Amino acid sequence: MAEAQTEVSEQVRLLSGYDPGEFYCELFGRRGLSHTREIRRRLDGLDMAGLRRRAQDAERELFNLGITFTVYSKREAIDRILPFDVIPRVLSRQDWEKIESGVKQRVAALNLFLHDIYHGEKILRDGIVPAELVKGNANYRPEMRGLDVPHGTYVHICGTDIVRDEKGAFRVLEDNGRTPSCVSYVIENRHLMMRAFPDLADGIAIADVDEYGARLVRTMRAVAPKNVSDPSVVLMSPGVFNSAYFEHVFLAREMGVPLVEGRDLVVENDRVYMHTTSGLEPVHVIYRRINDDFLDPEAFRPDSSLGVPGLFRAYRKGNVTLANAVGTGVADDKAVYAYMPRIIRYYLGEDPILENVETNICREPAGLAKTLDNLDKLVTKPVGEAGGYGVVIGPRASKRELADLRSKLKRDPSNYISQPVVQLSVCPTLIGRRIEPRHVDLRPFALTGDRTWVLPGGLSRVALRRGSLVVNSSQGGGSKDTWVLV
Repeated sequence: MAEAQTEVSEQVRLLSGYDPGEFYCELFGRRGLSHTREIRRRLDGLDMAGLRRRAQDAERELFNLGITFTVYSKREAIDRILPFDVIPRVLSRQDWEKIESGVKQRVAALNLFLHDIYHGEKILRDGIVPAELVKGNANYRPEMRGLDVPHGTYVHICGTDIVRDEKGAFRVLEDNGRTPSCVSYVIENRHLMMRAFPDLADGIAIADVDEYGARLVRTMRAVAPKNVSDPSVVLMSPGVFNSAYFEHVFLAREMGVPLVEGRDLVVENDRVYMHTTSGLEPVHVIYRRINDDFLDPEAFRPDSSLGVPGLFRAYRKGNVTLANAVGTGVADDKAVYAYMPRIIRYYLGEDPILENVETNICREPAGLAKTLDNLDKLVTKPVGEAGGYGVVIGPRASKRELADLRSKLKRDPSNYISQPVVQLSVCPTLIGRRIEPRHVDLRPFALTGDRTWVLPGGLSRVALRRGSLVVNSSQGGGSKDTWVLV
């Protein structure tokens, strides 16, 4: 009888020991959120043993399905599953409406900015953004000057990294407009969650994520060259050794299009064709998951064996569309990010719906001085890195790390920005046999052809290490299913 009472007590009090501390909690808010009340009640009805068993089953399924990413170290490349936490992150309809409208606004401004810097350069002449910041950027492509792209869309797929601060306000941490990744985990996480916890979601209206593949291929067709009635779309991958190859396979399947590598394509008479068993077939749109430098050895790196000779020439002639467009990387540079509020006001005449995190630009004397004076209080980031590499969180850095960073800043200030430490919101997360708070961010994915659509929810990444603010999978983070209530 005592054992039965203990089991019931565990079931009722699964979240009773959970304490988010001073952080804003995505499940509880500050004093309890009305839209998560039923989900909290259902979670409290689960017992820890059952929760852990289902979590282990989910992890085993991830491994069996081959849902992996690659972590590159100095000595080896290691394939790992992306750790999945079984307690979902829940967003209200009101929260999602703000995120969605803010992402759409941001994507519109990014595309206008890219069109301008490769055409009239008005924003540079007006001094809103420093010309040297754009033209001196490694991702700026002078080859794109004067090239018109369908619907003025350069960033067809955008991943916007958003955090919620200690006051519960959403802020943009960075834009990913080159080849944003991880959308496959959004969809697979949902499938996994619905199989593992059908009782938790039963009867709750959650926005669907399964239409992403259909929306993506529709977006690709919308930006096909003119006068092509039935455009052929392919997804171009660097190959099996790429860290995101699982996602390339997944998305090609979801879109219902061929997955190709550079060796599968050829350019003849400035048009792109794909080798097939029945001969050459025309290709009109390429969703490329390969960086600019490696796209075409004739136009960019001559030593690239991943690209297609003549591809950029066909692109300039308007015979093929590349998504995302060549040269988009200049817009998701972390230094350009600091100017996004001004860019939005300049092109759209609107205040940003989603504010930036306050940013110091170290290439500017005032920004460098503030950063050097407050290294132990700020987060300092190299502008050209991704995946959390090179980020130094001042309050948690050693004296040696700070000294090394100071030397790098003085030697190459243009390569860095700094920001105050944002106290990221937390979610209840299963850690061993306990439910503990862990910091999270959110990456919604926007698709833009002739209009913009945002996948409801996005990827919630979670920092699994106690106290860590770094959520990137390459730095030990995991992910959660994101529920947008409708």
